[in-house]
Amino acid sequence: MSRPIRVLVCGGGIAGNAVALQLLRAGIDTTVVERAPAPRPGGQAVDLRGPSRKVAERMGLMPGIRKRQLHERGMVFIDERGRGRARMPAEMFGGEGFVAEIEIARGELNQVLLDEIAGLPAESGSLDYRYGEWVEDIDQDAETVKARFASGAAAEFDVVIGADGLNSALREKVFGPREQFVEYLGAYIGFFTIPTPPGTNVETGWVGVYPVPGSTVALRPDPDPATSMAIISTRIPADPALRGDLEAQQRLIRERLTGYGWVIPDILDAMPDAPDFYFDEVARVRMPHWSKGRVVMLGDAACCGSPMTGMGTALAIIGAYLLAGEIATTPTDLPRAFDRYEELLRPLVTTIQKGTETQVRLRHPETRRGVAIMHILIETLMSRPLSPLRALLTRLIGKQAEYPLPDYPAVEN
Repeated sequence: MSRPIRVLVCGGGIAGNAVALQLLRAGIDTTVVERAPAPRPGGQAVDLRGPSRKVAERMGLMPGIRKRQLHERGMVFIDERGRGRARMPAEMFGGEGFVAEIEIARGELNQVLLDEIAGLPAESGSLDYRYGEWVEDIDQDAETVKARFASGAAAEFDVVIGADGLNSALREKVFGPREQFVEYLGAYIGFFTIPTPPGTNVETGWVGVYPVPGSTVALRPDPDPATSMAIISTRIPADPALRGDLEAQQRLIRERLTGYGWVIPDILDAMPDAPDFYFDEVARVRMPHWSKGRVVMLGDAACCGSPMTGMGTALAIIGAYLLAGEIATTPTDLPRAFDRYEELLRPLVTTIQKGTETQVRLRHPETRRGVAIMHILIETLMSRPLSPLRALLTRLIGKQAEYPLPDYPAVEN
């Protein structure tokens, strides 16, 4: 290929913006299309640990992250009387545990990436960023990919990257129906911003976690103490009718939580007025291959491990770094670049996705007795540093921290 390659990124979330940033640094012209009309603010807290933190450092993101990060001290588990039981500080497992040292709202991390893109030097690749746009049709041959957009515009690209999330429309167009790749794991999750309820009984900086039969409620402090993020997960059989039906989603949450204590009445009262209500399946994406011809998938669209893993953002950041690095290294051999990206990332994905069904069951005990046992297990984990459970978690975290990262001089900050 004698001319520079042209890349289309579908999705302006963390995965899409991270890969766009690195491609532009390598001098590669990049178009990003994002269905939303503007960047989405707020969102669930995401964490950076182990290899994802190393990637963030290499990408030059840490100064922006430090300015916007949440200062969470850890998690405190609340019992049915509203009392704080076991505490899990952020320092546990060397800052790589359930609450990581570096926590930041998803929308804030996305803004850090957008700020980095906006500050790129003139010699970087050219950027065409389009909000309120998406791919309606796609056709590829041995030489190019032809994309037709919702606006009616059309263009040709050398590579199309699908970074449009768990329910990827591009994946369905190129690889097949959603049902072939998305596995429901037995629960739904929702989160939304509410006024901080009075009497939370949680100290500043701590995430309150209140398990009840079949569901778990968490209250995460925002940088502004006047607001908090309510995070609710509930274990039920799959219900396709919930998809896209806001009233049904909120009705389900109300049915599952009415009658329980702590600050649940305040959360339910505030839920209808939440400006950023989000609700979706707890699901895992398994694809036998992440590329087909000149189209390659990234982030949750390729390998979502479910919110239960706490590693979705990590895989998005690491995957973006690897994919952009491989494309920049071998732009004249794109099949090889895609294969290398998959060879490097697949082992980490396999480790993260393993046992997610068990995690869902453990986090959602079905009975009051099960909730009581959960509290005992957490208290044991915290009070006995040499317990087998602590040793197992330490080994799992260590495996992820040891993940090797190649160097890509073409895309380094």
